[in-house]
Amino acid sequence: MALILCIETATTNCSVALSVDGNIRAVREENPQKYSHAEKLHMFIDEVFKICNLSLNKLDAVAVSKGPGSYTGLRIGVSAAKGIAFALDIPLISLNTLEVLAQQTLNWDNGYVIPLIDARRMEVYSAVFNKDKKMVRKIEAEILTENSFESYLNETKCLFIGDAVVKSQKVITHKNAEFIENKYPSAKNMGQLVEAKFGNSEFEDVAYFEPFYLKAFIPG
Repeated sequence: MALILCIETATTNCSVALSVDGNIRAVREENPQKYSHAEKLHMFIDEVFKICNLSLNKLDAVAVSKGPGSYTGLRIGVSAAKGIAFALDIPLISLNTLEVLAQQTLNWDNGYVIPLIDARRMEVYSAVFNKDKKMVRKIEAEILTENSFESYLNETKCLFIGDAVVKSQKVITHKNAEFIENKYPSAKNMGQLVEAKFGNSEFEDVAYFEPFYLKAFIPG
């Protein structure tokens, strides 16, 4: 039995879950639309263990969403995950945040899935996944225009999901575009992904692992 702690802090959603053999057994998350991760994260970790009546030292691994996303949110989540992995001498697993977000569309198989994470103004972090949720276009930071994702939209239906969907609807008006608003990456969607990586021993080097920021940090 693989018991894995899942941490997702790449956006305003502070999310923690416990996965047992790929099945999520407990979730605690809160999205107050402001970054409260420093205050909430460790409390949520304690709470999911209490819900399952388990102790931290029973963990087989800890998993964290590595980005892209908020510089501060990612730093807090990765620091917590690394600290737990180091203290317990257990493996550290990282997941692509956009892949975690795309997992919320597992029942949709009409075409491409395009998760969008807000990166200020009209910029987004995005990737493109096929109906099997396999990445077919790498992660990019890009400015949304009326021509964004045109080659995919001209081919088939595209489902856009994420916290940047509201602003994307203002410029992407193609007939093949469908949208799911106000969805955020969540630890409750990490179970199957982390179980697969655990089974394949796809672990990070705890000493050297850093978040995938994609862009340089710009304060303000």
